[in-house]
Amino acid sequence: MSEKIDQFTSDLNQRLTGIEAHLKQLKEKLTTTSKEAESTVKAKLAEAKTKLEAKKDEVKVAKETLAQRLEAKKSEVEAEIAEWKDQKEQAKLLKRADKAEEYALAALLFAAAAAEEAEIAVLEAIEARMVAESITVVPVESEPTDEATEAEA
Repeated sequence: MSEKIDQFTSDLNQRLTGIEAHLKQLKEKLTTTSKEAESTVKAKLAEAKTKLEAKKDEVKVAKETLAQRLEAKKSEVEAEIAEWKDQKEQAKLLKRADKAEEYALAALLFAAAAAEEAEIAVLEAIEARMVAESITVVPVESEPTDEATEAEA
C-alpha cells in the first residue's frame, strides 16, 4: 500500500478507536448511572451538554462538508472516472481520492457527534425517569357528595 493510504487508514483507525472508546464509556456510565443520585445525573447532563456545545461549530462544518461531498458525488460520472483511468490522468484521480478521504473523515466526525448527542438523550431520559419516580403520589381523600350526606342522614 502507498504511504498516503497507510496514513489515511491509520487516521481512520484512530478516529474509530476514539468513537469506540466513547461508546464504551457511555455504556459504563449507563451501568452506574442507574445507581447514582439525581444530582449526579444532572451534573453529568450539564457536562455532556457543555461538551457538545463546544463541538457544535466543528460538527456544523462536518455536516456542511458531508452535504457538499454528497452533491459532488452525485454529479460525478463513472464514465469520466473510467476515462481518467484509461488516459492515466493520475492528478485527477489523486484529487478524487483526497476528496473521498475528506468525506470519510467528516463522516466519522459526524458519527462521533451523534454518539455524544445520544449520550445527552440517554442522560435526559434517565433524569426524566428519576424525577417521575421520585414523586410520591399522596391519595386525596374525597369530599362527601350531597348524595352520600343525604344517605347518611
